[in-house]
Amino acid sequence: MKSILVVDDDSAIRLLLADVLREAGYTVDTAEDGIDGLEKLRAKSYDLVLLDIWMPRMNGLDLLAKLHGEPARPKVIVMTADNTPEVLLTTIRSQAYQYMPKPFEPRALKEMVKKVLAAPGGAAPIEVISARPDWVELLVPCELAVVDRIQNFLMHLKADLPSEIRETVGRAFHELLLNAIEWGGELDPNRKVRIAFLRAKRMLLYRIADPGRGFNLDALPHAAVGNPPSEPFGHVKVREEKGLRAGGFGILLARSMVDELLYNEARNEVVFVKYLD
Repeated sequence: MKSILVVDDDSAIRLLLADVLREAGYTVDTAEDGIDGLEKLRAKSYDLVLLDIWMPRMNGLDLLAKLHGEPARPKVIVMTADNTPEVLLTTIRSQAYQYMPKPFEPRALKEMVKKVLAAPGGAAPIEVISARPDWVELLVPCELAVVDRIQNFLMHLKADLPSEIRETVGRAFHELLLNAIEWGGELDPNRKVRIAFLRAKRMLLYRIADPGRGFNLDALPHAAVGNPPSEPFGHVKVREEKGLRAGGFGILLARSMVDELLYNEARNEVVFVKYLD
């Protein structure tokens, strides 16, 4: 049975989360602030911590800093109503595993908890190169689980934008990062994809550079866009044999969702732009 520690200074939230998670089959302890939480973490091992940010005595950011570098630290889901870029980027730098904005529905939290606990442990860390709100740059390991994590963080950095733009850009980013991790990084967690997110007044710009040698899209037998008319579904068989997803589908989807999509000559680096007016 997985064990969870809930750290929140709001007693009503602690009680609600404890009840919801116990009903879902987890062992749950609670702490009223960062100091109480740190004492419990040093006395017992947990699989997951649900952590509020602004609390008396020791806040969540300080507790994350205390846990940073611990060899057997649990995964952490940050829960907060403070969605400012500074807080969000600090949680990324401190290796929080996921981010859940308050208020949230219990069902959504249970789904996230289940997904986080099911993800492989001992994941390579996300390295933060730049944490400015208008220029975020990361090095991420080539693991499939990292895609949803990064997309969730970046989606909340754009919380002030219309939902249609956030969803469109998020889907394009998701597909292109998957391609980079699968094809360029070959799902090797020791290899890294470099991501940059730049926000200007009138545009969003993403740059994704994978560690591979690049590719010729027309020569990929598993890519939907590379099939001859005589074999329109030839890529399906190749993908099934390799256990891979569609290499060209993500690129086709991204092309339809952004304003500009540019590849370098080797095709191991892509930039896409979404204009805001």
